[in-house]
Amino acid sequence: MSSFSIRLYKDSDYEVVRGLFARGNLEHSHMAFRHAISVTRNWLFTLVMFLIPLCVTGSVILSILAVVIALSIIWICSRYVYSYYVDQCLSDDMLNIQKYYLQRDGYGFWVAESGGEVVGAVAAVPSSYSSEDKHTELKRLTVARSHRGKGIAKALCRTVIEFARNRGSDAVVLQTSLPQVDAWKLYEKMGFRKTLIIRESSLRYRIVDFVHFRYQYDLLANKLL
Repeated sequence: MSSFSIRLYKDSDYEVVRGLFARGNLEHSHMAFRHAISVTRNWLFTLVMFLIPLCVTGSVILSILAVVIALSIIWICSRYVYSYYVDQCLSDDMLNIQKYYLQRDGYGFWVAESGGEVVGAVAAVPSSYSSEDKHTELKRLTVARSHRGKGIAKALCRTVIEFARNRGSDAVVLQTSLPQVDAWKLYEKMGFRKTLIIRESSLRYRIVDFVHFRYQYDLLANKLL
């Protein structure tokens, strides 16, 4: 059985935490790509890209090249969704974690440690999704691939839930995406309920059929973790 502990973030965790966060999110590019090529309009587009050169020139090689280009466009868009998000976070709240999360009221940042190694992290902030003052937002949840399936993500979620409860919050809210299957399945098992589905409108996001899910854990309805 895995042994780990949850503690507050400290400055010596900086590089490890940022690296975990970046790698964890970029992993979702593959799931986003797999979803994107399953979307009807995208495989029809790929089929058309194959047939046009074949019908015009009779060249199978050109048709295959056209398919490779079409799939490359979809992959680039899938990768962009998460790489852009990671770049934004690393240059915003995760640029100075100590100052942003540990020196402000209602904010928090914790890490999971196993064998003296930081293997996970999670943050809490006052919710930006609602006008409700008593909602706490769970953010930046990440666990090293080598330590997944050991209850660490659940323990980190519980840490935020307890933090929110101790502060008198009514609910914990969060946002995740369709390709993050393990994450939203975990939230649902823990008692979070899906409250909103958001489809992004920009072209890159529409190409990959990118969807956000918003979840809420009602602290008054869930007395026990």
